[in-house]
Amino acid sequence: MYNILVCDDESGIRLLISKYAKFGGHSVLEAENGLQAIDICRTNDIDIVIMDVMMPELDGFSTVREIRKFSDVPVIMLSARGEEYDRIHGFETGVDDYVVKPFSPKELMMRVDVIMRRTTGANKNSHDIFQKDGLVIDFTARKLIIDNVNTELSPKEYDLLFYMAKNKGIALSREKLITNVWGYDFYGDDRTLDTHIKLLRRHLGEYSGLIVTLRGTGYRFEG
Repeated sequence: MYNILVCDDESGIRLLISKYAKFGGHSVLEAENGLQAIDICRTNDIDIVIMDVMMPELDGFSTVREIRKFSDVPVIMLSARGEEYDRIHGFETGVDDYVVKPFSPKELMMRVDVIMRRTTGANKNSHDIFQKDGLVIDFTARKLIIDNVNTELSPKEYDLLFYMAKNKGIALSREKLITNVWGYDFYGDDRTLDTHIKLLRRHLGEYSGLIVTLRGTGYRFEG
């Protein structure tokens, strides 16, 4: 089971999430603002964080940026705003998933399970590298290097890039990408995939053309 940090300034939200998490056998720590969340992450072994965006002291985005300076713990962001800009901002900050309020606590816990299964099930034994000109994708070290400069991605951006690169030259449907990157029981929508593709292309810069859009189908990574 997982040690979950729930960070939200509304005690009712924290209580609701904690209730469902504990019912599933997980342990829960709570924080009512971002500063508390950072302190808890520094001093405790946290498996995953559920983080609200709008909080006193320090907002969720700023809190995640601070946590990312010393930890790559998975983060699910909660927000009352579901616009694409906010989603992109969250993923750029380094969150793994973005859930819009009001939300189903049962669905939220399913998202926790999906993220944790993928995080703990990563294969660390094989060593493999893809290279094209100045672009280097190091699957083992989870690195993207462009023209000898290390480019930082969010955990889910790495997962998406690695899956597409591993299947280079193959037409990948949207459904196949979502299933293999986010999991069979992912409860989001196509906008999540599109947002991550946009972010990846932005990170790839001059190599963004390696990700080809297949109209009406999905995407293909050119090798």
